[in-house]
Amino acid sequence: DAFNYSDQALTGAHINPMINTGAIALCTLIKGDTYQEKFERLLQLTRRLAGNDSICLNETVYRSEKATGSKNRALAYLLKTYGMIRDDVEEVLDCYFRACSIRVDCKDLARIAFVLSNKGKDFMGNELFPARYAHYVNAVMMTCGMYDGSGEFAVKVGVPAKSGVGGGIMAVVPTRMGIGIYSPALDA
Repeated sequence: DAFNYSDQALTGAHINPMINTGAIALCTLIKGDTYQEKFERLLQLTRRLAGNDSICLNETVYRSEKATGSKNRALAYLLKTYGMIRDDVEEVLDCYFRACSIRVDCKDLARIAFVLSNKGKDFMGNELFPARYAHYVNAVMMTCGMYDGSGEFAVKVGVPAKSGVGGGIMAVVPTRMGIGIYSPALDA
């Protein structure tokens, strides 16, 4: 599916967490009493996976995402209309826009991908999450992480990967390595 595919909100099908509708809905599932707490929990997880306590929110990107997020607002209201989210749409979107604005570099992406390649364990062998979660995430990335180009990417490259609008790609070579790259021109 394309990153802004909207039919999932209408069908009630399993939501793909690798595209906008799924990522928006996923924000409602993060533990926390407020959406600020939910975002902080996500930020802490990102820092832990990357082994980098200095990862932070890029305020400029966040403000831009929030100011120009009309399509994401439409998707979120569709999700709400069809009962896929129950909370206040703007609160959910604020968490989503913040999540989309977490600043990472290539090393951070590679370290996160390494944890997924190493069945949930970091470089020191500490288990950050159960191996089955890495298996699930890698499977979804393989089939959906590169949006509507996922099939072609799977055939040409053959590893689970996730691209982002900022130009980053995180790839997982299971049991071998994590890869983080950046190119502002991912495709046309």
